[in-house]
Amino acid sequence: MGSRCSTWKGRRAGSGRAVMLGEQEAMVLEVKPFGLHGVTYYDVTVVFPDRTVEQARLGPEGVPDGLQQGEQVLATRVGNMVISLRRP
Repeated sequence: MGSRCSTWKGRRAGSGRAVMLGEQEAMVLEVKPFGLHGVTYYDVTVVFPDRTVEQARLGPEGVPDGLQQGEQVLATRVGNMVISLRRP
């Protein structure tokens, strides 16, 4: 897995990591759909090549149809937060 992230120089997130903007390959560990006001949202857990595990709560526009555990995805990150997933 690789990375296509860029760094905003001179800015740091609260964890001390550089603030990121871009896409990074990841593997889906878990997908939990749930309904809210008639819309399906997803709690998704992904692992990155450096073994960092992150969770995100995403709307239907940020998750590919039929996403399954074990799939390889490209995670769009802004400010070190996953904001969407897509298949490569």
